[in-house]
Amino acid sequence: MAVSDLWAVGMVLAAFAGGAFGASVGALPSFSLAGLMVVVGELYELVGRASGAETLPVDITGSIAFGVVLGPHVAFGGGAAALAYATRRGYLDTDFDYHQAKEVTRGLGNRPDVLAVGGLFGVVGYWIATLSASLSVPVDPVALGVVGSAVAHRLAFGYSLVGARPARWFDMEPFEQGVSGDEGRLADGGSRTVEPWLPYQYRWGDVAALGAVVGILGGYVAWLTASPFLAFGISVVALVFLNAGVAEVPVTHHASLPASTAVLALVDAPAGALTPALVAGAVPLETALLVGGAFGVLGSLFGEVAQRVLYAHAETHLDPPAASIVVTSLCIGLLAMAGVLPSSVWIPLP
Repeated sequence: MAVSDLWAVGMVLAAFAGGAFGASVGALPSFSLAGLMVVVGELYELVGRASGAETLPVDITGSIAFGVVLGPHVAFGGGAAALAYATRRGYLDTDFDYHQAKEVTRGLGNRPDVLAVGGLFGVVGYWIATLSASLSVPVDPVALGVVGSAVAHRLAFGYSLVGARPARWFDMEPFEQGVSGDEGRLADGGSRTVEPWLPYQYRWGDVAALGAVVGILGGYVAWLTASPFLAFGISVVALVFLNAGVAEVPVTHHASLPASTAVLALVDAPAGALTPALVAGAVPLETALLVGGAFGVLGSLFGEVAQRVLYAHAETHLDPPAASIVVTSLCIGLLAMAGVLPSSVWIPLP
């Protein structure tokens, strides 16, 4: 990507449409569709390479799942911003337990102003990701676009950036005690109301255990297929069940993505040259599983830090997994720059 892509009229218009689509169908449903396209795209590439094709006609993962059609920085970010706007305008009246600007499972229909807000923030996410990639910032540009877009919509619509004071960021006790609404107001005007991102996925030990399990599986999938994104796609497709209201479905893509990436970063070869045989020859399976598990735990714990600092005390959805992926991708990028890892795989390097 080049800086000039920021002003490419066709791409800006497509990003606007992608953000509006994310607003219409909902942030989380659009992300589940992106996960499905990742799985399709990675399998398509695996089959194509197995058949001997050096190049494929379409990069489904990069152009569709992570592009302006369903890319989370465009569609999810646009949907989250439109939800914050619709809440501020008083359009929503549901029985959602949290601040309504956090109900990312719902679609917002076809109000022109809501679609326009989604579209505008789709462009914002596209600009952030494109600029990050063109400058070779060593982080995941898509995740950075999701986080940057959320910060922008909080500022644009008058929401607090983080909510509580720093001394209370890690305090989950009010939620555990059922403190909410006016009961949560403090004498100094602050609030002790806490809304954990997932009420069943916030205890440190539980989060670490889940990260280890998902990281091991993510490492295995990467070792088996040489794909850094297939395990991520599987994690995201599972969110269909969360959107459908199935109880206690965990969110795990911020563990599976760094796990898969870290395993492939152990191979001294560019991402486009990775094959299952090359990975299996360079990295013992046991090493892949251990590295995957370690980075799965790291991603899961960073996600919990992000939810406590950026989500639980605030009023809109700033995605904890995206914030975690920004940090873990930066870690892998820095380790590659320092020569500790032979490769950064798909993470840009300056």
